[in-house]
Amino acid sequence: MFRHQGKSRTLEHNLRIATVLSFVAGIVNVTGFLAFNQLTTNVTGHFALFIYDVANFEFWKGTVYFLYIFSFLIGSFTSSLLIEKYKENKRLNVFVIPTILESLILISIGVLSNLLIIESANLIICLLLFAMGLQNSFVTKISNAVVRTTHLTGLFTDLGIDISQLFFKKLRLQREKLKSNIKLRIFIIAFFFAGGLVGGFFYSEANIKLNTLIIGALILLASLFYDDFRYKVIKTKRKYTQRKTVHQFEN
Repeated sequence: MFRHQGKSRTLEHNLRIATVLSFVAGIVNVTGFLAFNQLTTNVTGHFALFIYDVANFEFWKGTVYFLYIFSFLIGSFTSSLLIEKYKENKRLNVFVIPTILESLILISIGVLSNLLIIESANLIICLLLFAMGLQNSFVTKISNAVVRTTHLTGLFTDLGIDISQLFFKKLRLQREKLKSNIKLRIFIIAFFFAGGLVGGFFYSEANIKLNTLIIGALILLASLFYDDFRYKVIKTKRKYTQRKTVHQFEN
């Protein structure tokens, strides 16, 4: 699910990566909100607050929200930069780098919260937004802008448009594509919601606080390991089949 890009991607590939990343985004969103009372997967609300503070000439207060927005932007920029930089390396799955970086950020925040008293909540919020910028950027590039997992406004808009199109006569292929898009968007929304429930449970009920972020990181790393293992198994099977075919042909 992390290796295929562009035209080689199927609905199955997009569903796999959408479920994993939207689930993690749901965990991060709820954990960040419960810990700091701030949204940490999108910047829409922060942008509104930034404009409000600027309009009231409270420029210093608005700087915090600008940093939130900028952190998400830098995360997106960094992810895209890393992917483009290592794209020519055919042996390297370029999407592994931003995924591991995101995982390290989540793990670091969780571990440090056990060792230190967090006095600068704004720094942690910026790091979480940076991590979500990383994620949103690389999943956008992987899926050719079909999958977005960190905010739901655009998803609900697209879902509403797609559902409305079902009420009109369409060619069979068009209807199949619409149904695939609807299925994908419902999966993203459902797993974002599920991630939020899991994040809320572990943060509040299990009382592990910011360690909840480590769960999200482990899910990311497990999905990377599974994807790499599955790719190697498929590659080995193909080589074995090719050798067997050649051997039969020679005989």
